[in-house]
Order: sequence, then structure tokens, then C-alpha cells
Amino acid sequence: MKVTYTGKTKDFTPQIEKKVEEKLAKLAKMIEQRGEKEAHVCHRQERHLHKVDIKTMFYDHTLLGEGEDADITIAVCQAIEKLEKQIVKLRGRWRDTHRDPKTTRAQKESLEETAPIEATRVPAGAAGSMNGNAAHPKVYRVNNDDGHKPMTLEEAMLEMESNADYFVYQDLDRSRLSVLLRRRDGHFDLIEA
Repeated sequence: MKVTYTGKTKDFTPQIEKKVEEKLAKLAKMIEQRGEKEAHVCHRQERHLHKVDIKTMFYDHTLLGEGEDADITIAVCQAIEKLEKQIVKLRGRWRDTHRDPKTTRAQKESLEETAPIEATRVPAGAAGSMNGNAAHPKVYRVNNDDGHKPMTLEEAMLEMESNADYFVYQDLDRSRLSVLLRRRDGHFDLIEA
């Protein structure tokens, strides 16, 4: 990675420059996948504080890490840490959005919004032969942070009278997340976290 220094470069001793280049070499493994091989280190001093800005490009985004401290090495380390956090965050975001085609993502989002929440029991061997195709079973996430108040087991059983197959609630007595399942014979199973 090519490193360019500007500003008060007389304060950058060869030891500090070596440390900066070593740390940026670690980041270069993540950055240089698309040809971005340049970092710009800008140093300025205001009164007793050393301010260091490190600027680089990653997937057509300008990333800027800033650090300031009375010691120049600490300021450089802070700037590199902030830059690393930005790279990891942007890299994760890029990975998440480019895993599958856009049409599949749109279909998944519409299914998650409109699909009813059901609890069905599928035998272990029959998971691949549902509806005659080799589709994977779908997982529906239950949002238990809807601002519901904690309740007792009896209150949860009353809530299940609306033909729901299961009910997730916060147990009042134990302050735990609990799941109440309706069995095929009409009785209930209680699962506590």
C-alpha cells in the first residue's frame, strides 16, 4: 500500500512511519481487493494536540479515520482503529447486499412481511420432500420486543384461544422468555429460556 504523508511531516519519525505502514499493511489485505492501494496521512498540530487523518478509498467510498491525542503515536493508532471499523462495517454491508440476486431479495422481503406465522411439525426425513420439491423449510422470526407486558402462564393460555399454535411471551414470575405450544392432543408444551 502506498502511503502519502502531508502536514507536519517532521514529527513523523522513521519508527512512527514504520508502525503506520505495518498497521496499514494489515488493512490493505481487505482494501486492495479492488485496486485501492493508496492511503493519505495528514498530520496537523493544534496547541498540544496532534490531529491525524487517514484517508483511503474502498469500493468507491472515501473512508476517513481521525485521531487526536497529545502523543502522536496514540493519535495515529486511534485513526487507524476508526478506519478499520469503517472498513469492516462497509465490507459487511457490501457482503450482505450482494449475496443473492435482487429479485430473490425482494421476494424474501415480501414473504417475510405477508406470510402468516405458523408452527408446524415436520418429521426429520420429510423436510426435503415437502410439496414434492426439494425446498428448504422457511423460518419465521417472532418479534418479542413489541412492548408487550410480562404475563403469567394463565394469561398466555387465554391469548392462545384464538387458534394460535404457539405464543411467545415474557414470564412475569421468572423474567424469562417463554414459548407456549399447542399439542395435537389439545394440551400445551411450555419451553422456557
